[in-house]
Amino acid sequence: MKKGTLFRLASYVGKYKMYMFISLIFALISNVLIAFMPLIVGKGIDNIKSQGKVDFNNLLKIIIVLAAVYLISSIFTWLFTAVANILAYNTVRDLRNEALSKISTLPLKYFDVNPHGDIMSRLTNDMDAISDGLFQGITQFFPAIVTIISSILLMLSLSIKLTGIIILMTPLCFFIASFITKRSNKMFKQQQNTVGELNGYIEEIIGNEKIVKLFGYEKRAEKKFSEINSRLYNCGQLAQFYSSLTNPSTRFVNNITYVLVGAVGGLLAVLSGLSIGTISSFLTYSTQFSQPINNVTGVATQLQAAFASAERVFSILDEIPEKKDNEGAKKFEHCEGNISFNNVSFSYNKKQPLIENFSVDIKKGSTIAIVGPTGAGKTTMVNLLMRFYDIDGGKITIDGKDINKMKRNDVRGQFGMVLQDTWLFEGTIKENIAYGKPDASMEEIESAAKKAYIHNFIKRLSDGYDTRITESGGNLSEGQKQLLTIARVMLINPPMLILDEATSSVDTRTEIKIQNAFLKMMEGRTSFVIAHRLSTIKDADLILVMKNGHIVERGKHEELVNSEGLYREIYESQFKNAV
Repeated sequence: MKKGTLFRLASYVGKYKMYMFISLIFALISNVLIAFMPLIVGKGIDNIKSQGKVDFNNLLKIIIVLAAVYLISSIFTWLFTAVANILAYNTVRDLRNEALSKISTLPLKYFDVNPHGDIMSRLTNDMDAISDGLFQGITQFFPAIVTIISSILLMLSLSIKLTGIIILMTPLCFFIASFITKRSNKMFKQQQNTVGELNGYIEEIIGNEKIVKLFGYEKRAEKKFSEINSRLYNCGQLAQFYSSLTNPSTRFVNNITYVLVGAVGGLLAVLSGLSIGTISSFLTYSTQFSQPINNVTGVATQLQAAFASAERVFSILDEIPEKKDNEGAKKFEHCEGNISFNNVSFSYNKKQPLIENFSVDIKKGSTIAIVGPTGAGKTTMVNLLMRFYDIDGGKITIDGKDINKMKRNDVRGQFGMVLQDTWLFEGTIKENIAYGKPDASMEEIESAAKKAYIHNFIKRLSDGYDTRITESGGNLSEGQKQLLTIARVMLINPPMLILDEATSSVDTRTEIKIQNAFLKMMEGRTSFVIAHRLSTIKDADLILVMKNGHIVERGKHEELVNSEGLYREIYESQFKNAV
């Protein structure tokens, strides 16, 4: 475990100083009372001198005092546990909120290279592990401090020699615990990382169950799952094994200490007249002194899992966020839609250039179709335009304004996007359509749905626009989901449009209707259409043919078909067998 992780986690707990203070007071009262119990019991034993020589009056008073001490101690122990629970959960709540807020600031690249299931695991499983570890740590740490200090003081008041034996044996417990912990911590880190990997794979397989079944991938999926699960079992077993050695080892040392105290105490009773009650109290103190050490080592598993999880969560918090907007970044007062790419260069991997010296001028209100083979840079061009990624060189302007000098959200607000991969959230149809405009009226929502040719379908549902959609729209067909995302864009009525195979999941008849709706909506708006089916872009004002990050051809449909270039090859591959 890194020391920085411990101090950093403590800083989050330290925000709740009042709860810490209250819990410390409750722990102090409860454990100081517990510390006096062996002393009181010892006094009671000394009132039983021999057969027929029992001071019942004093013994009764001691029993009443002992019962009162037990009762008060139990009440404050309960209060301490309740406050510690609040402290732990508030801390984890803050961590989770900060982690989620940080995720919203991270660039798209982070989500492209990190499995989504692993990210979710950090926000769920790892947070739960931190919560359990914090609660166990707080409920054991505070009482441990009070118990150890009070026990030492009371033991010193009874016998300095016997106290010396216990203090001399204590460092051995800490050495054993530290030795084992250092070796098991590596296993706990590996365990939490493997949990994240497993969650990522489960999310991937379940989220694409149709594809898994389509290609008969079930057996291979099970095999891969078993492989990851076996690794989790192995590293988890080793982590638990090493960690489980801590508590028995420290208890063994404490038992040896207990025997030594009993033996030396017996000798002192014979040699110096030490009372039986004092020896009895001291034996109890010996156990009481070692109990916090045993308790802490007993929850070593939760503590180490918590620290390993905390490192994974802090790694998210330490990620470099998306660059902030430049000071003085401007807003669009009015967007015309003139776009220019000037010698733009970009690559996801600096060692593998993708787009180099890319230039094109696009006039307002024109429809630009982008075609080309997979990996040509079509979607990348749109990502750069939306500032999901920042360019490495050159300049992109909208109405003559450099988008790198504009506010990101303002740039993105000028576009409406309809993607091939639909995304809907669990909620009503009305809420999903109004995602980009939460304050939209019912009339506006219905108007957008009508333009997307989904209104009649919605009205036929039992709850109409209040029908709830399950996670990711699981209770809708692919075509219906795509129509809803189209209605979502039509509602916000943006100045510019980006359509990435937006009608790929609908039937031909509906596609024609939507194309007509798009044509109406695209009037006077700059529109980008990423297409694989060339039949959908015949009327585009300009077609850009891309290959390996470069524009290799540009022009209208007829001129490109009549040329001897890549566009004609793509066109013939789609239509040469058409009747």
